[in-house]
Amino acid sequence: MVPAENKRWRITPLDAIVLVALTAAGAYIAYGIETKVHYRWNWSAIPQYLVRYDTSVGGWVPGLLAQGLLNTIRLSVWTTFIATVIGTLAGLWRVSPSLFQRMVGTSFVGLVRNTPPLVLVFLFYYFLSDQIMPLLNLDELLLRLSAPVQAVVGFIAAPPMRFSGFLSAVITLSVYEGAYIAEIVRAGIGSIHFGQWEASAALGLSRPQQMRYVILPQAAQRILPPMAGQFISTIKDSAIVSVISVQELTFQGMELMAATYLTFEIWITVTALYFVLTFGCSRAAARIEAAIRRSPAWVGR
Repeated sequence: MVPAENKRWRITPLDAIVLVALTAAGAYIAYGIETKVHYRWNWSAIPQYLVRYDTSVGGWVPGLLAQGLLNTIRLSVWTTFIATVIGTLAGLWRVSPSLFQRMVGTSFVGLVRNTPPLVLVFLFYYFLSDQIMPLLNLDELLLRLSAPVQAVVGFIAAPPMRFSGFLSAVITLSVYEGAYIAEIVRAGIGSIHFGQWEASAALGLSRPQQMRYVILPQAAQRILPPMAGQFISTIKDSAIVSVISVQELTFQGMELMAATYLTFEIWITVTALYFVLTFGCSRAAARIEAAIRRSPAWVGR
């Protein structure tokens, strides 16, 4: 059998028919917009929202859509990091011999996965921003920092004036994505043959030692590919926090559409930016999965 990574692209007659049909459908929709809706296309206005020349700094700076894309990347990276911690802990609790830990892990996953994410967004936003943040005085603490430190915080997260909303969005998405990561971790651990547990127990290892030295190293190879897919899902799910005015890509697209009335141009561009980001991540994930399958530990199974 030829490995999947060595297969070459081959266009079949069915592929050609589907491609022609999709092209014709796209052309028909564009023709209908042009003739029936009487929409005036203005693609020349789009480049300035991606990158523009700022005379005050004497150089090129990101436009509004590019800024939104960068905020989406920041949001997704922080969310994935925190969600991995939450999901790993919940996944370990779901397979724990302790009844209490299993109940907590199962309740967390069941509650979060069966709650609409929009409800979680509003719940965390109003609770954190209106109740917790004033008690911690986090915004004031950030504003008291030196300008270089504020610049660093703004680069890796958000400016001090927008940090509360950004933090609420990160926590909300982390809890939501963490529930799915918990199931990935649980399934990865559950896929390890029971003989591995028995063999490690026969060597005198305690359960934490079994998990650390025997089970998790093997499960990690099976967990990494779906984890990469979950990161891509996080990028797409991040669009929902636009409802709390977090200036990610979707929010910037809505603001520009309301200001310019370039409905189709803006949303086509936003779609293209999301596609470039997610497709690039999916190709990177495919390479990681291929590298894992070529590793000696995987081949030897």
